[in-house]
Amino acid sequence: MIDSTLCYIERDGLCLLLHRNRKEQDANAGKWIGVGGKFEERESPEDCLLREVREETGLTLTSYRLRGIVTFVSDLWETEQMYLFTADGFEGELIPCREGTLHWIPKEQIPSLPTWEGDRIFLSLLAREQPFFLLKLIYRGDTLVSARLDGKELAV
Repeated sequence: MIDSTLCYIERDGLCLLLHRNRKEQDANAGKWIGVGGKFEERESPEDCLLREVREETGLTLTSYRLRGIVTFVSDLWETEQMYLFTADGFEGELIPCREGTLHWIPKEQIPSLPTWEGDRIFLSLLAREQPFFLLKLIYRGDTLVSARLDGKELAV
């Protein structure tokens, strides 16, 4: 199983998103996602979060919180457990990201952007300030076939 982090950084009604448009052989090509990545050896979720945000954005987080854990199951990729964070405090200046283009997007525009089907579920949970949650997303190819929130099946 792969462990990873993903963070949505917020400021003044905007959210920092990464448009994945630079990396060859990218499963996320063309999608808009938060920033984050895979754990390195001996990292905690917090260590990974802080390192990945710094590497991809140049920003140092000063205020963040763990919002949920999302498990991705796929017939194409290895199972992934993702620690989902939001952040509302940071220092530094944005740097170019090698994986795509960073943009500050008004929160109300996010649902209209190309994202994974499962991302729409957890983005909705974040937007409505859902308390800490466990979400399991099952994909067949690029299609979401099942979603369970805190053990209860959701309509997909």
